[in-house]
Amino acid sequence: MKSADRPLQLGLRANAAQFTLLVAINALVGGMVGQQQAVLPLLATDVFGLTGYTFIFTYVAAFGITKAIANYFAGTFSDRYGRKPVLLIGWLFAVPVPLMLIWAPSWWWVVAANVLLGINQGLTWSTTVVMKIDLVGPKQRGLAMGLNEAAGYGAVAVTSLLAGYLAEQYGLRPAPFLIGLFYITLALVLSSVFVRETRGHARLDAEQHVTRADGLHDHLHADLTDRQIVAQTSVREPAMASACQAGLVNNLNFGLSWGLFPLLFATADLPVNRIGLLFALYPAVWGAGQLVTGALSDRFGRKHLITAGMSTQAVALAIIASGDGFAAWAIGTAVLGAGTAMVYPTLLAVIGDVAHPFWRGRAVGIYRVWRDLGYAVGAVVGGIVADMMGLHAAVWAAAAVSALSAVAVAVRMYETHPPAATRPSVQDRR
Repeated sequence: MKSADRPLQLGLRANAAQFTLLVAINALVGGMVGQQQAVLPLLATDVFGLTGYTFIFTYVAAFGITKAIANYFAGTFSDRYGRKPVLLIGWLFAVPVPLMLIWAPSWWWVVAANVLLGINQGLTWSTTVVMKIDLVGPKQRGLAMGLNEAAGYGAVAVTSLLAGYLAEQYGLRPAPFLIGLFYITLALVLSSVFVRETRGHARLDAEQHVTRADGLHDHLHADLTDRQIVAQTSVREPAMASACQAGLVNNLNFGLSWGLFPLLFATADLPVNRIGLLFALYPAVWGAGQLVTGALSDRFGRKHLITAGMSTQAVALAIIASGDGFAAWAIGTAVLGAGTAMVYPTLLAVIGDVAHPFWRGRAVGIYRVWRDLGYAVGAVVGGIVADMMGLHAAVWAAAAVSALSAVAVAVRMYETHPPAATRPSVQDRR
């Protein structure tokens, strides 16, 4: 019997081959960001002669805004037309990006390339997230998101380190961006030939869907309109709305670090490869940590892990803001990665816990709209504060915002995935 004829099943083990393939594809998605993170701020100053921090951060803002918009359409189109077509279209948007960065005659070419990269990231990453949630079912969402995000941000770290090395050895262009051309080619082959549609798994999940015994989700039925889904995810539903604000602050920190950290580290006259190492520490710890934190949230619950993660990010940013050399910054970026690892897969798991399978793709897309607007907010606000008060002040501001986010989660979010020992059985919930 062909694999396509086998009855659909939910679960990580039952869908191991497809799940592993999607993890590999998401690593390629993350690598597209990593190829430029350690290089573009230096390209801005050394090649294009830019000086104002706000101007330099325009490429991060362009990336964040377009990625946020693309996330919404990824969720809507994947629910309506299927996951695989959206994944393929997302990769087609990436094709011009490395070439534009290699041949860019002005900074606005870099900004335009990041608009396309934002569309690529929004469509491909959102779709792989939804497909993995489709495959694993309700029991292992945290683990699935941990593996997904670990692959993506582990690839950001590895590719950032590799791009920094290539820039040090061969110059800022073209060597670092040749990595992206390889990633795109491989991803298009894998996505078009080997990836299978997962909407059938979402329908199977809907058939087996069991509502909460406490009635908390009774108003979140299958046939909500798009407008109602936006309202519930963004504002009204306490857990999903809390996840949206925490996700935005988390990526505010990431957007700030993307544009600002290389410039901050350069004030200590560190060579490019050392700056690349510092920047790689953040997503490396972030990526590896998610292998643990996603599964922990399945076992012990989501809320306290998110609160602790946002608090840890605040502490890490304070360490970076008060530091002035490699050792302090290495500690700060590693702690920042640990705090982000607690939060990143867990927030996605919260959305998967609460959203109905019939509109899960749209809920994930809306959450990722809010989360990825953080790139733009972090870049613009961080750039303005850095121009007015200096680089260290911008990092202190992000630390304060992260602490406030932790308090907001602690106050408003409820536990969406109680520990197994206290969770009612399927029979009890019926």
